[in-house]
Amino acid sequence: MHHKTATRTAREPAPETKGRTIRWARLYDFATTFLSFGRAGALRRTTIDLAQPASGEKVLDVGCGPGTLALAAKERVGPGGEVHGIDAAPEMIALAREKAAKTGATVDFQVALIERLPFPDDHFDLVTSTLMFHHLPGDLKRAGLAEIRRVLKPGGRLLVVDFAAHAESGLGHLLAVFGLSKDRSGVDPMRKLLQEARFANVEVLETKQQQMAFMRAWKG
Repeated sequence: MHHKTATRTAREPAPETKGRTIRWARLYDFATTFLSFGRAGALRRTTIDLAQPASGEKVLDVGCGPGTLALAAKERVGPGGEVHGIDAAPEMIALAREKAAKTGATVDFQVALIERLPFPDDHFDLVTSTLMFHHLPGDLKRAGLAEIRRVLKPGGRLLVVDFAAHAESGLGHLLAVFGLSKDRSGVDPMRKLLQEARFANVEVLETKQQQMAFMRAWKG
């Protein structure tokens, strides 16, 4: 696969979406590390361990940001596997491609939207999405889950990671990240959305990351 240059990628127009798009790619890794009190690495390792990408599998990371999780998934699936990452922000994709080029990893990063995934039906074994769904309004969550189910193979799995606390405000998000909120009320609405989207065996996974909700489900 071929990687576009960062300069060209940064000039790509951002597609129109009703979801919130984070454009400050160069500060993203720093901000994530700062806001998680240095636990960003632990969060990523927990996510990869629960997602369990296996050798030779096809993986899609939705809302991939600067590509860190997708690159970690590529290490697990190996040369026979396939990893793609999509994000609505051209700046994020530019940085993700830079990271891939530096490491020599063959990962396909594209500017694309969750509501219009540029992939065929029944293609992926695994789809992941980390700290993205809280940026989407309800109708976009439903459209995105329908698209994820479409591109998953029968029996394929989805891992969603997001704030456990129900937080409509920036303060609520900070409380969740800092671990000061034990409110799990953000879990039930997401579980319901997954069930409405016809995902099977929806489960909330217990981890040491109490401020986060890890939810796994399968395409029946």
